[in-house]
Amino acid sequence: MSSQASSEAPRAFPNTRWSVVLAAQQVSPESAVALEAICRTYWYPLYAYVRRCGQSPHDAQDLTQEFFCQLLEKRWLASASREKGKLRTFLIVAIKNFMAKEWRRIAAQKRGGGVAHTPFDSALAESRFAADTSSLAPDETYDQQWALTLLELTVQRLREEFIAVGRPNDFDALKSLLMAGRGAIDYTAVAKQLAINEGAARVAVHRLRKRFREVFREAISQTLSDGADMEAELRHLAGVLARQ
Repeated sequence: MSSQASSEAPRAFPNTRWSVVLAAQQVSPESAVALEAICRTYWYPLYAYVRRCGQSPHDAQDLTQEFFCQLLEKRWLASASREKGKLRTFLIVAIKNFMAKEWRRIAAQKRGGGVAHTPFDSALAESRFAADTSSLAPDETYDQQWALTLLELTVQRLREEFIAVGRPNDFDALKSLLMAGRGAIDYTAVAKQLAINEGAARVAVHRLRKRFREVFREAISQTLSDGADMEAELRHLAGVLARQ
């Protein structure tokens, strides 16, 4: 799993669940705003996919930005499959279709002109992609980066919860234990870092890991439609994160 710095993680969960956006397939101004917020959160896996397909940094930046402009302006949401029910699936299918059918034409039309503005930090995205030393196929890269984005959202949410109660240093001391094996946790060291006894340290670690699982499930649920198989998505993402 990547150890990419959390400063490159999305700042917060999107305000609207994908199921709410999917339900509004007769696209309203409100659902368009909600979809834009969701896409702003989950766009990086698509950028990584496009780069892994062999596009140059410049073309990948233009392509990803233009994809989201077209997605929002042309209301492609209307063709989303309720049966599939996953934002992850909708976006990868949509960008594959875009690359196959529309990108060359749009790029030719825009050649020599400006690129439509979208609020993504392309330079930071390229820096993040360059730091990825894996040799995964494009589709595997997309799934892995999707799972990592969900993890980053989860960690950021936990950090914000600790900050809200005035305990940011406690989170910094405990965050490395979120996915550690139970036998690998040195509770004596944790107790020393937190200036508490070992029993209290065990409780603190247990509570944080439990909260981590709850928030991670919430992050996943926001990308699924109502009735989608949460457990199947969890198993898929766990498998994805195990790949190198």
